[in-house]
Amino acid sequence: MSHRLHGILLGTTIRTHRSIPPHLISRAWFCSGRFRNQTHMESHASCEEVVGDSELLVKKMAAICNAGPAKLQVIADFDGTLTKYRVNGCRGQSSHGLLQQENPEYDKKRQELYEHYHPLEFSPTIPIEEKTKLMEEWWTKTHGLLIEGGLTYDGIRQSVANSTIAFREGVVELFEFLEERDIPILIFSAGLADIIEEVLRQKIHRLFKNVKIVSNRMVFNNNGHLVSFQGKTIHSLNKNEHALDMAAPLHDRLGDNIDAPTYENASVKTRRNVLLLGDHIGDLGMSDGLNYENRISVGFLNDNVENSLDSYCKAFDVVYLNDAPMWGVVKLVSQLCPSDGH
Repeated sequence: MSHRLHGILLGTTIRTHRSIPPHLISRAWFCSGRFRNQTHMESHASCEEVVGDSELLVKKMAAICNAGPAKLQVIADFDGTLTKYRVNGCRGQSSHGLLQQENPEYDKKRQELYEHYHPLEFSPTIPIEEKTKLMEEWWTKTHGLLIEGGLTYDGIRQSVANSTIAFREGVVELFEFLEERDIPILIFSAGLADIIEEVLRQKIHRLFKNVKIVSNRMVFNNNGHLVSFQGKTIHSLNKNEHALDMAAPLHDRLGDNIDAPTYENASVKTRRNVLLLGDHIGDLGMSDGLNYENRISVGFLNDNVENSLDSYCKAFDVVYLNDAPMWGVVKLVSQLCPSDGH
């Protein structure tokens, strides 16, 4: 097992998942020495995968593989992780940003809130306690505007239909691979669960029995108008396992009758091996409430690669660069859960 994993990390020829196009299989490059020089980085622009500590990654992969798929779960951020950072050469929309209310005045008010609070979210000088309060304030005001502005579920459907949001290539294959092995996927998002579900419905056109959404969930009246939000507000600084009680299986929410295992919160908590996917270093906190034994963290560094690579390389076990597709993660899970059992 260790020899095969070393082969993967060193870029030797390997047996890959059948769904991955051969021209998308990338080699792994390491932070020590590689990409330090800008000219060298540009000469290898096609390389998309960076591994910080190959020996540690091999050790984690071996432990997760030996424990088997019954002990594994996947925790993933949504915007910029499962979805593309760029669509048709332009910045893709987020699940929150795509929303257009029937009353444009409220779209403008929400944009004004974004312009005020977004710089505060990433300010290096604001203490975390104060920043957390600011984020709660931002989300509460935004949710209030959605209610006050008369948002309807039909408006959500139309917003998604008109949006420039798209999944990374390989996301469907990843979901299918995990579904076949009854491995739960928890999608954590500070956005809106109802919008994420509608994006999945319109862009993928199918449901997955193993997917749960951990995000802010809306309550609509009989006329389809938004009247409130369920439970505690999930924002960018608190979307972790403590919010799991707000999760609901996607097929339950959409009324699909799938005769398959469900993933109750208690059973998810017994899965002590985690594959975590995120596009911000703060996404590593998504597993904070879980007493895991092994965690492989995968980071998608979509922009500002030269300035952010070192910090991402120290934070994540594997980093994919420049809005890379999901094929590398499909390859990774195929090694963690090989079909031949070895």
